[in-house]
Amino acid sequence: MITTDHTQIANAQIDWDEHGNPHSRVFSDVYFSTQSGLDETRHVFLTQNELPKRFAALPAGGRLVIGETGFGTGLNFLCAWQLFNASAVADARLHFVSVEKYPLSRADLERALNLWPELKVLADQLLGRYVAVHQGFQRLVFDGGRVTLTLLIGDALDMLPQLDGQIDAWFLDGFAPAKNPEMWTPELFAELARLAAPGSTIGTFTSTGWVRRALNAAGFKMKRVPGIGHKWEVLKGRFIAWPEDVPTPPRAKPWFARPSSLPRLLPRSPDTPRTALVIGAGLAGCATAASLAARGWHVSLLERHGDLAQEASGNPQGVLYLKLSAHGTALSQLILSGFGHTRRLLERLQRGIDWDDCGVLQLAFDDKEQARQAQLAEAFPDDLLHVLDRADAESRAGIVLKSGGLFYPQGGWVHPPALCRDQASASNIKLLTHNDAIELRRDGPLWQAWDGERLLASAPVVVLAGAAEIKRFPASADLPLKRIRGQITRLAATPDSQALKTVVCAEGYVAPARGDEHTLGASFAFNSDDLTPSTAEHLGNLELLREISEDLTERLNANGLPAEDLQGRAAFRCTSPDYLPIVGPLADRAAFLETYAVLRKDARKTPDTECPWLDGLYVNSGHGSRGLITAPLSGELIAAWLDNEPLPLPRSVAEACHPNRFALRGLIRGK
Repeated sequence: MITTDHTQIANAQIDWDEHGNPHSRVFSDVYFSTQSGLDETRHVFLTQNELPKRFAALPAGGRLVIGETGFGTGLNFLCAWQLFNASAVADARLHFVSVEKYPLSRADLERALNLWPELKVLADQLLGRYVAVHQGFQRLVFDGGRVTLTLLIGDALDMLPQLDGQIDAWFLDGFAPAKNPEMWTPELFAELARLAAPGSTIGTFTSTGWVRRALNAAGFKMKRVPGIGHKWEVLKGRFIAWPEDVPTPPRAKPWFARPSSLPRLLPRSPDTPRTALVIGAGLAGCATAASLAARGWHVSLLERHGDLAQEASGNPQGVLYLKLSAHGTALSQLILSGFGHTRRLLERLQRGIDWDDCGVLQLAFDDKEQARQAQLAEAFPDDLLHVLDRADAESRAGIVLKSGGLFYPQGGWVHPPALCRDQASASNIKLLTHNDAIELRRDGPLWQAWDGERLLASAPVVVLAGAAEIKRFPASADLPLKRIRGQITRLAATPDSQALKTVVCAEGYVAPARGDEHTLGASFAFNSDDLTPSTAEHLGNLELLREISEDLTERLNANGLPAEDLQGRAAFRCTSPDYLPIVGPLADRAAFLETYAVLRKDARKTPDTECPWLDGLYVNSGHGSRGLITAPLSGELIAAWLDNEPLPLPRSVAEACHPNRFALRGLIRGK
């Protein structure tokens, strides 16, 4: 089990001076210079990292990655974004990674950013995406993917070691060393060095001698330069090399490393677009296509049906429900990061028709569930989840209930086809319906998708996103994906049922009306391959409804409904044995078992041999009933693998989702 310190992360505690400037109550320090905040940011971080000329020099499709210690009010990010917009070519990209232990509340962030009218256009975009920002890795995407912000919410020395990526320019910020010494340590500087790209630059507002010496010892070459305002001097530097007298940081195991062959497969000329083929146009496929398209890829999205979202992604309402663990498991970390990413995507859609953040209430239907909920309430902040007694739960839901439960105020329901359609809408995504890829063939640097004797499409990169159907391809046939049939029931709304104000879950779920009907579900049938809706499962769903609320059952007139009149649909969930999705590059299984056969005898051995990757072949599948939360962020993870950019998840979580985990476990267990 992968665990992490799951101490609650609190919002920043801020006092405001007579001029409206924010001060940290915890650190008794200012967030920025009260005399010249903008000028100081531009001088210390933009100028000392040579960003004006580096942004201007970016080629078409080029990218620069900035890392920052201390996001604070977002001022540094907005100034970098403003300069990037002014200096870089239209299809260059900026990726900004920032760590923050005490994130500002949205209200405080808005108040602070109101101090800078010239940044308002960008600040408004940041505020528009600043929702559902919780502990862990949080990804915010702006300007159609031209600018990406990866926020690491937590202590810097907990978060940075989990980051997989290379940083081109460091903003060493944070409260002053005398106020916050934990942010200015050799351990932190070693992390900056570990993540530094060759020739990475760094700027910081302090000129303290021991900070300069510690950065030099970490492998940076630092020097004092003239400051600005009341700062006589500041520091700038460049990463030279990892210190010879310090052990090099451990590399990723070869079976989890980034494939080194990919650059050979992709065109080097900016005039030749990078192309990819995504097979399957459900949540996973549309998310993958969107993430690649945002990075300039031209994507062919193959779908065997006549439209996208025709299988498990085609239900009228899915629930944004966070089944978390208080122990910080890989799945829990993925869900927490994925939930925030999906919530921010939904802001683009039409509330009340495509989605609604009405909240989700999970009833404490027995003693075991009540104990689990109490444990979760201790582990997570109130704005993510909190316990309601029965009276408060009934007030929140608008109906009579049998118990209280755990309330997720930022949850709700989503119409999955609307999210799929939005993600597949980019001009460089071509949806090819009625194209059933039966076979993949390799022709030189290209993968070809065939339907019998008909060539459907070809590209150097293919992402298999067709749920359990990907087992038809030999390269992915051994992945342990399992289909589980689920059936939902559609119930006509009544005047009385409109009282339901939140999604309510017990063993099943029921959602507030979308239009003139409610969605009720969902059954679990482990041994059925028939997708014809069954009367028995409709009746089972009605029993789930009674367990949730007899009151709502009566409001829906569901007790007297003839079974043969019930309407709904069935589809297959696709899940893996460990309930984590399967996301990442695929290896040649036979060659993998041969290359790493030594693990059968000694699991501690790590052969220094590159993994036998199937060049350009990736998978995004196995999302089970959590696809609304895990599939969109997994699309970002695939794009990060392919574009060699910072991963949107902790390295350990990405490895826990990696396709190679199953072959690796088999070797270690001697199978």
